[in-house]
Amino acid sequence: MSIEQLNDRIGNAVAKQRVRPTVSFEFFPPKDEAMEQTLWRSIDRLLPLQPRFVSVTYGADGSTRTRTHNIVTQIQESTALTAAPHLTCVGAPKDEVLDIARNYWAHGIRHIVALRGDPPQGCGGKYVPHPRGFAYAVDLVKGLKSVGDFEISVATYPERHPEAPSEAFELENLKAKVDAGADRAITQFFFDPDVFLRFRDRCAAAGITASIVPGILPITRFPQMLRMAQRCGASVPDWLVQRFDGLDEDADTRRMIAAAVAIEQVQALQRHGVDEFHFYTLNRFELTYAICHALGVRPQSNDLQREAS
Repeated sequence: MSIEQLNDRIGNAVAKQRVRPTVSFEFFPPKDEAMEQTLWRSIDRLLPLQPRFVSVTYGADGSTRTRTHNIVTQIQESTALTAAPHLTCVGAPKDEVLDIARNYWAHGIRHIVALRGDPPQGCGGKYVPHPRGFAYAVDLVKGLKSVGDFEISVATYPERHPEAPSEAFELENLKAKVDAGADRAITQFFFDPDVFLRFRDRCAAAGITASIVPGILPITRFPQMLRMAQRCGASVPDWLVQRFDGLDEDADTRRMIAAAVAIEQVQALQRHGVDEFHFYTLNRFELTYAICHALGVRPQSNDLQREAS
């Protein structure tokens, strides 16, 4: 056997052992026709990557309820994707929220992302439960399970929710949601892989058995990301600030840096056994598609699809 043949055999063996990561994508309801075209172009481009599901966000005060419902049902009915609408506790009584869930069930939707939700603008940033509503996400999870056997994803914060008094509280809250019926927890975005790995270890030590899925945010616009990070308590390392320094007017270089940063991040997580990733796409496919390609998540050829069937 030649050296070339031996190298080919070793390469094929390694490829067979490598687990293809599972991915999911988040979108938000478009506000106008141009944004809707961008959304569907992104969905069409990412669909061949065969995500576990695609989620659609929900306005802080329910303001996008109709648009979320329309996009979710259209995805579910017109594509091969599994659509997962976000549903929150904010701004509605329990019966109204459960009616929304029943309507989703009637449309064949079996996966919901259950969230407490952010307080609407004008409330001083303080969350106040609806007097006749679900107070927190754990209560919403229980309510959804009373409607049907939904697959339920919930949110968690590897760097602690800004309103949480301690890391221990964050873990207790997550465990309560999992014990109530949540199947997985998707993290808020972060940039230091060690932040996620330490959090995963704390979850395991706390007896949390559900999947902890890292939320990955490809950086499309750095100032926007900084504002988002400040609101949700995500730290932004100095090295990341330095990489984007001076690129405000250089979109091409920004995209290359953004891709490199996210690819380094997911590959570092992959080396530590992480095999599922959730991408906050901001309705753009370009960076997410490139990162997935680097992860080994690529469209399957027709031959491979026939072999799988």
